[in-house]
Amino acid sequence: MEIDQHLILIYQPNMEIQQYNIQQSPTDKAICEFLQEQIHSHLPEAESKIWHGHPVWFIEGNPIAGYSKEKAGIRLMFWSGADFNEDELKTGTGKFKDASIWYTSTDEIDLNALKRWLEKSRDIQWDYKNIVKRKGQLIRIK
Repeated sequence: MEIDQHLILIYQPNMEIQQYNIQQSPTDKAICEFLQEQIHSHLPEAESKIWHGHPVWFIEGNPIAGYSKEKAGIRLMFWSGADFNEDELKTGTGKFKDASIWYTSTDEIDLNALKRWLEKSRDIQWDYKNIVKRKGQLIRIK
């Protein structure tokens, strides 16, 4: 039986992201691992990598979700989250369309909300991939 190597790669955890997670404190590591698992599970088509020093997921080259260790905890960010109309997500500076939530424990993660946000991240996207070409102008693509 011939094995499709592409299918194997889809289901293998990203080793760079696993390394990022391992470097965190035990509490932060648990949050990161949970987020990685959920993002991968609900956005299996997304490519993941370390981008600008933290884990980020992309659909067709466009960043949609990621997390990072910050002073306030683990920040889960959605690049187009400002348009999700979700009160729990705090919008960024207004320059971009991002929105985030911070976690200090896995107990704080509302799984239903997380699933909803991940679905919205697929359906609501601004074109960050081409922002340089457009000289900083964002255009909604989905």
